[in-house]
Amino acid sequence: MQKLIAITAGALVASAASAQIRITEWMYSGNGAEFVELTNVGNTAVDMAGWSFDDDSATPFVFDLSGLGIVQSGQSVIFTEDDASAFATVWNLDASVVVVGGVTNNLGRNDQINIFDGAGTLVDVLTYGDDNFVGSIRTQEFSGNPLSDAALGADDVYQWTLSFVGDVFGSYASTLGDVGNPGAYVPAPGAAALVGLAGLITGRRRR
Repeated sequence: MQKLIAITAGALVASAASAQIRITEWMYSGNGAEFVELTNVGNTAVDMAGWSFDDDSATPFVFDLSGLGIVQSGQSVIFTEDDASAFATVWNLDASVVVVGGVTNNLGRNDQINIFDGAGTLVDVLTYGDDNFVGSIRTQEFSGNPLSDAALGADDVYQWTLSFVGDVFGSYASTLGDVGNPGAYVPAPGAAALVGLAGLITGRRRR
């Protein structure tokens, strides 16, 4: 009985950990490489060993995200089709920002971002496309950001907005002219008081 309780408790902890990882930014096409940012919005670290990404075929274990390592509370990490170091250079990312490159199951204009945990369980999904969802954003050369924390995990592209240079998310232009803010998620961007945002963005992202 005690063993069963321990196993059940362990499963609940694993489930809670999975639920902390959320899609917080994406760009499907640009002058540079497409990318997706994930953020641990929970209070405990999450080990990404065995985690994976797929597009609208929604199949676990297609692209391995294990290289993202252990993601601490509040930490944002990135996966991209580009070489990891090249992506970091183009976006002038701080060396502390973890990037996994080499994604081959690329995103299209109307597609889906599926994130699976190490057990192959779908833990987050974002379905997007301005053709399929008329009036929604098209993340070409400008990344998408959640309008509020409520957008995270909701799979509702209408709750997302495009980046622009100097926006509340701290967006800026890459060396190739794409606009976004990969590497640092700003919680509850709809809130008026974002004290120290400039310092946060500079300290966590810029070299």
